[in-house]
Amino acid sequence: MDETARLTWFFSALALLVPGLLKADIYKYVDAVGHVYFTDTPLQGNRYRLEWQREASKVVSGNLTATDPRAGIIAQGRVLTSRPAAPLTQSQSERRALYHPLVLVNARRYGLSPSLIHAIIRAESSYNPQAVSPKGAQGLMQLMPATAARYGVRDPFDPAENIRGGAAYLRDLLDLFGQDVKLALAGYNAGEGAVLKYGRQIPPYDETQEYVRRVLHFYVDERPASFILTAR
Repeated sequence: MDETARLTWFFSALALLVPGLLKADIYKYVDAVGHVYFTDTPLQGNRYRLEWQREASKVVSGNLTATDPRAGIIAQGRVLTSRPAAPLTQSQSERRALYHPLVLVNARRYGLSPSLIHAIIRAESSYNPQAVSPKGAQGLMQLMPATAARYGVRDPFDPAENIRGGAAYLRDLLDLFGQDVKLALAGYNAGEGAVLKYGRQIPPYDETQEYVRRVLHFYVDERPASFILTAR
């Protein structure tokens, strides 16, 4: 993903989840090894420079629009708001730590953000490897039987297989939708066919709109306070 795309994703996520930053200036710092840091607080030293100045009270990016703290995902003219999610319980935190090595392995294998994989697992199953949805999705990343078969997952309740299959599917969705995280998440929830049907937009399904917003919330929550993005 190039820097322009990274900035677009960064500001889209902040616009949705931290409306108070809509008018904030954004400062950028690149360290000696190429890591890129963004912050809304000006820091001392000439290594930091103003990267993005926000003067508008409205931010629009792709299918997501934020105008105030009540803003939600807009699709087909309909708005769906979402309340902040509760933090992980102690047992969920322990399970997260247990599966973190598998997340890291598959993030490296498929060129994904570990934070994004964690965000999906948190939204899909709350780190319960035995979770089964009313529609039949199974395991940590809630793979439907057809999706599991498509990616060679023989046992969807095996965390290693499940995360591998879910990560591979997410990689394909990102490639299909031009690295657009929002559309990839919509495809993960509703199927890529639904996103294509609605002209590569988030489908007007309450469940899908809410799902995208929740995962984005978890994604930002997974990031460090400075929201570190690694330059490639």
